[in-house]
Amino acid sequence: MEEMMYMMMIEKSKNYRKMTKQTVVEHVANIRKLDDEGKLEVCGVFHGYPGMAGMYILKTENREEAEEICRAEPLVTGGYATYKLVGLQIANRENNYLM
Repeated sequence: MEEMMYMMMIEKSKNYRKMTKQTVVEHVANIRKLDDEGKLEVCGVFHGYPGMAGMYILKTENREEAEEICRAEPLVTGGYATYKLVGLQIANRENNYLM
C-alpha cells in the first residue's frame, strides 16, 4: 500500500499584511494542536518566494482529513491566505524509493 502525506501550500491573499495578532496566536495554536495530534510532519515559512507564506506537510488518514485541516487553518478562515493541497507519495527505504 502506498504511503501518502499531504502538502498544504499556503499562499498570501491581498489581505495578508492586515493579519491581526489574534489570528497569529490562533495560527500557532493550530500548529501546536496538529503537532500534538501527530498530524504534522513539518511546517515552515518560505523566504524569497513572493506570494507564498509557507507550508505544512500533513500526516492524515486520507485526503479528506487533510482538506478539513486546510479549511480550518486560521489564516484561511480569516481571509489572509488561500491554499493548495498536494498529495505526496512517500519514497523511502521500505518501498525501495518507489522502484
